[in-house]
This record gives sequence, structure tokens and C-alpha cells, in this order.
Amino acid sequence: MNTIEIKGSKTKLSLLLLGSLIFLFLGLFLAFKPNRFISTIFKSETFISLAGILAILFAVLCLSILIKNFFNRSFNLVIDKKGINDNSSFAGVGMILWEDIVSIKKTTVFSTKFLLIEVKNPDKYIRVDSKLKKRILENNLRTYGTPIAISANTLAFNFDKLEEVILKSFNEYKN
Repeated sequence: MNTIEIKGSKTKLSLLLLGSLIFLFLGLFLAFKPNRFISTIFKSETFISLAGILAILFAVLCLSILIKNFFNRSFNLVIDKKGINDNSSFAGVGMILWEDIVSIKKTTVFSTKFLLIEVKNPDKYIRVDSKLKKRILENNLRTYGTPIAISANTLAFNFDKLEEVILKSFNEYKN
């Protein structure tokens, strides 16, 4: 099998950027005009403002990651005889060697499909510089039994094709 190089989808990234901008503007309204959102459920302006500030922080984080990915000229996912080079998301771990992979499973979380890549030594892939990324990978390990979860959400590939290509490559190269 040849090397398979998958870029990010500009259309999918654009839609995610738009969603993040909407979230940012909603957060701004909540933070700076909380009195407009007082209801029988949310009676506290302080609570509404705090929710707005958290929404702003989350949206800014998402926007920074999405903008970086949008202008990324390299491939987000590369599958070759060595393994899977995963830079498809903020939690991408880089090169995952075929020899490290124990199994590949599919799961769905809130209608988003993921390939869970179970590896022999998860700590090897959790050792990263970013504290936020490390927490995400540790949470994946606790929740799914592996730190590595690959989605096609930002890729120029649909999930079923991604799963097919990765499983075929795994079966070909795992030895």
C-alpha cells in the first residue's frame, strides 16, 4: 500500500470557525448584557456573566486551534508503512507506530465517530509539553482505555473511508 496523505477540509474547518464565532458572540452578550438573559431558570446576573466569560474563553481557544489548522499547509493525517502520523486535531499525538498498536475500535460520542487506537504503552503518547493536551489525552485514557482518538471531523475524508483505510493499513503493516 502506498502512503496516504489526508489534508484538512477547508469546508468543515470553515463551518467550525463559524460555529466558534457564533459561540464567541453569544458569550460576549452573556458577559456584557446579562440582564437581558435573566429568566425564571437563570436569575443571577453574576452567574450569566460568568457563563459568558467561560464561553468567550472556550471560543477563543477553539478559534485559535481552528485558525492554526485552517492555514496548515501540511497533511493532517499520514498513513504509511511506519504507522499513522496524527496531526488531525489539537489532541493529535504525531507518529503512532504500527508496532505500538494493539487494536483499533470504533466508538460514537454525541453523534461524532472516533477511531480509538489502543497502544501498548499509552504513557509514551501522553508525554507532551502542553498541559491542556496532556489532560485531554489522560482523560481519553481514563474514559476509553487509550489516549488516542481520531475523528474525521476536520479531515477531507468521511469517517467510513478513514476507518477502512486505517484498518486495511493496520492489517497490512502490523507485523
